[in-house]
Amino acid sequence: MYTGLLHSIQIRFPFITHQTPSFKVCSSKVPFDESSYEAERLRLDAKAIESMAIEAAAAGDPKAWKWAIRKRVWDLMEARNIAQFPRPVHHRIPNFVSASAAADKVRFSIIFTIPVFREGGKMLLTPQPRLRTGFFSVLESSTLNPSTMNEACTSVGVAKYGRPIGLDEKIKVDLIVIGSVAVDPITGARLGKGEGFAELEYGMLHYMGAIDDSTPVVTSIHDEQLVDDIPVEKLLVHDVPVDIICTPTQVIFTNTSIPKPQGIYWDKLLPEKLSQIKILRQLKARIERETGHKLPTGPSEKLPPNAQRRKKP
Repeated sequence: MYTGLLHSIQIRFPFITHQTPSFKVCSSKVPFDESSYEAERLRLDAKAIESMAIEAAAAGDPKAWKWAIRKRVWDLMEARNIAQFPRPVHHRIPNFVSASAAADKVRFSIIFTIPVFREGGKMLLTPQPRLRTGFFSVLESSTLNPSTMNEACTSVGVAKYGRPIGLDEKIKVDLIVIGSVAVDPITGARLGKGEGFAELEYGMLHYMGAIDDSTPVVTSIHDEQLVDDIPVEKLLVHDVPVDIICTPTQVIFTNTSIPKPQGIYWDKLLPEKLSQIKILRQLKARIERETGHKLPTGPSEKLPPNAQRRKKP
């Protein structure tokens, strides 16, 4: 039941828990306006693109090496026509040819890694788009059917069928599926699209106690996204490594020795990013109130550009 959700490239960072929830997704008396929701999402994305329209790999950028690898992979996927809609693939977690075959490998790795997944009652956690409107939404397999499954894999579908949760929700996440631009199969080092949302989501789940170092991190990529030149020594403390890589042709267990993030590193968090994410500001205020100490923030930095949109052919 969860496989259709996992292979969707539009859900960037899903988390799966086996706990059978005590709630049901309630239908609102007010009909869900899909067109208005999507129009507002696109408007906010366009606003973000405008505010972040910079040269991400400018001279002197200490993360320029990451952008060089990302660009190489994005260019390759476009040149070889590996990328699938949405395109152009730049500044995205890529959708790719044979993504469904990689999703089948994800399903295998889940069953192999976590035997409880042979049972029913799965839940899927998906982040609110850019964490703008909240934290995560919960999708229950029991509330979906074949006709709604594909729709639930989109941002509109998550808003329509999901139940929003907050930082105080008591959950246990059994496995994380994270999107990637490039991954080293030997070390498990991973590069996302450069916005840092996956790292923030991971850090917040760690803060909640929903995950720990033993929680497997799985990524689904094309074989051409496998690289061997991510310098582990240059990774940052909040970069999330992967334990399992699923491609259309293989499943790779990395046995990564790269430490996983232990929460939110406030001294690394850009004030520009903090200003964008309400739930982070709320969490920061709560921690400061409870501890009586002001948390640090990272240095100011221009954020990377967003993906450009092209109409689906």
